[in-house]
Amino acid sequence: MAPVSFTEELRAAAGEQWERVVNHKFTVELAKGEIDRDGKGIKKWCKSYEMKCVLKKYLVQDHRFLDAFVVLLATTIAKARTLEDRIPGCQFLALITGQENTYFERSFEVLGIGGAEERMKIPDEAVTSQFVNLMRETASGGSLGEMLSVLVVAEWSYLSWGEKVLAFTNREVDFTTWEWVDLHSGEYFTEVVAYLRGLLDKEGTLLDGVEKKKCKTAFLRAIQLEEDFFDMAYTS
Repeated sequence: MAPVSFTEELRAAAGEQWERVVNHKFTVELAKGEIDRDGKGIKKWCKSYEMKCVLKKYLVQDHRFLDAFVVLLATTIAKARTLEDRIPGCQFLALITGQENTYFERSFEVLGIGGAEERMKIPDEAVTSQFVNLMRETASGGSLGEMLSVLVVAEWSYLSWGEKVLAFTNREVDFTTWEWVDLHSGEYFTEVVAYLRGLLDKEGTLLDGVEKKKCKTAFLRAIQLEEDFFDMAYTS
């Protein structure tokens, strides 16, 4: 029987929480095109942020991660052990700063969320600040294993739900729903997750018990924030 990989150990440690994230109602409603998007405009939304505009709230807050995520990924690339380990990360970084960032900008326009100055009037949710802090603190003071642990949660959990909903994704609605699914499923994104998991699995063979525990702490903190973030989109 093949030994269990380090990333599988970490996912097992997350237990039912992992399953709650990858089966969250947000992912199903998004894929079906049934996600709430009936906001009344950015000015009213800013004044009454508790109004139920699930997709808008999610996208505005998710976009706040982008800079911190880029810092974390770039730092991971810099700390990777070989050039071979760095190249796929560089390619993924280009997608994040290109295609994914463009998706946000196009979505903001279609959903009537206004320009950057208007969006800046919307405060960060508590979970957004916590997630940004985790990424930045891990990038500045964490080990390569800890950085990979946070990245693996972010990308592996999204691949898991993306692949799960892909078969029933509704493409008759505007791109704001189905394109987010496409960005987190398919052959290329599967390769990205395999790459990140492979790096973390390799680190797992080099770490002592203390360092492995730090990775587990980072992994579990990240999966908690993933669940909290999905929940946030539905709460006032």
